[in-house]
Amino acid sequence: MANSKYEYVRHFETVDKVLPNTWLVVRIDGRGFHRFSQTHEFQKPNDRRALELMNQCAIEVMKDIKDIILAYGQSDEFSFVLPKSCNLYSRRASKIASTVASLFAANYVMHWGKYFGDHKLQYAPCFDSRVVCYPSDQNLRDYLSWRQADCHINNLYNTTFWAIVHSGKTEIESEEILRGTFSKDKHEILFTNHNINYNKLEDIYKKGSTIIRKKTLVTSISPNTGKPVERTKLVPCALYDDIIGQEFWDTYPELLKER
Repeated sequence: MANSKYEYVRHFETVDKVLPNTWLVVRIDGRGFHRFSQTHEFQKPNDRRALELMNQCAIEVMKDIKDIILAYGQSDEFSFVLPKSCNLYSRRASKIASTVASLFAANYVMHWGKYFGDHKLQYAPCFDSRVVCYPSDQNLRDYLSWRQADCHINNLYNTTFWAIVHSGKTEIESEEILRGTFSKDKHEILFTNHNINYNKLEDIYKKGSTIIRKKTLVTSISPNTGKPVERTKLVPCALYDDIIGQEFWDTYPELLKER
């Protein structure tokens, strides 16, 4: 960049490097998604199309940003995990957060038609983003456990709430019925009044989506011979597993290994 008398304005920029040797979590959240879901007539309590679109966006972000080792999402949010050794953008929080959010939003628009077909996108979606540091493996696991527990709590409430609404009650009446209820009460309402066994619902709704890179056999065309070539690549894939318990981390120990 050529020197000029105006270059001094660069000194007004703040240095926002995050702590070294810590896990980085970039969490994006849909902005105004209550209105967005109403405008686009999302199915209640869960719209499978919307969830799979969110997963597609997360996968595309992971394809673009190779540093990301894992992503976890539910509803209108996704959290992306970068390892302690990551030096993406020299660990500048603003650049990391803005890049992930803009990539996610752009892919949401690009892939909308794949999941919603002729249901036209009425206006652009928006996502906010933040970067948080977690010093220990346990801190990171506790964060992810928090988000998955939140998924379960919200989904149980929403499943029960909309079951009552769909049975003929108003939304205000449904809120009153659920006021002060516990988890066991909601299970009972679903099973007794609506013939719904919550435990048999699909895991994508109860546990959210975890995206990790898995070894996958990929076929491509060789530019030299023009013939199909099979290679094993690490491809981002969606899982619907329990990430609170130990089994997931025993199955994928490489996620927490030093890089």
